[in-house]
Amino acid sequence: MTKLLPSALAIIAASAVSADESRQLSAHEHGVGQLDIAVENGQIAMELHAPGADIVGFEYAAESAEDRAKVDEAVATLARPLDLFVVPAAAGCTVVEASASLESEDEHEEHAEHEKDEHDHEGHAEEDHAHDEHEHEEHAEGEDAHDDHDHGDHADAAGHTEFHATYLLKCSDAEAASVIEFAYFDVFPNALELEVQVASDKGASTFEVERDAPTLDLRDMF
Repeated sequence: MTKLLPSALAIIAASAVSADESRQLSAHEHGVGQLDIAVENGQIAMELHAPGADIVGFEYAAESAEDRAKVDEAVATLARPLDLFVVPAAAGCTVVEASASLESEDEHEEHAEHEKDEHDHEGHAEEDHAHDEHEHEEHAEGEDAHDDHDHGDHADAAGHTEFHATYLLKCSDAEAASVIEFAYFDVFPNALELEVQVASDKGASTFEVERDAPTLDLRDMF
């Protein structure tokens, strides 16, 4: 996504501080998801994050055949963006790329913490290489023990899951996509609200689209 629409997504990133804080406060609030939209050069990029409960009705790891089938069906449905976020036919939009997956929050947290540890280790190495080599050995032993402990905890805990989808649309007249109907709420009955960030060459704005008012008017963004 970032490679495709760098400037529009940069606008979202630069103006997203308050929206990110809001999302953190309501993190994994059932019924509430996040949708980012960037419009640039006849393309529309979208990124969706939604709690597992919103999409399939549960957030534990799917183990039964029935639950796995629900996840597979949801992923296939999320990979059809124009069935979920309906734009006017006049926009002439087609799907160039679409992907969807189910992710674990624990996996994201472990990855972020691991990257932080690596960065901190590199900083200490620059200050005192010899000392850091010794520290690294001790840290590695401790980290291995810590990881073993964490993996055991995660095996016992259900954790939270989140669906993540990214889309790229190419439109013959992207400005005609100024009104989006959220059929998303009809498809996923447990979803109640999407917090939406939109960026175009006119700037960035945030919106809340709810089940009882499933229309996003973007005419001021074009």
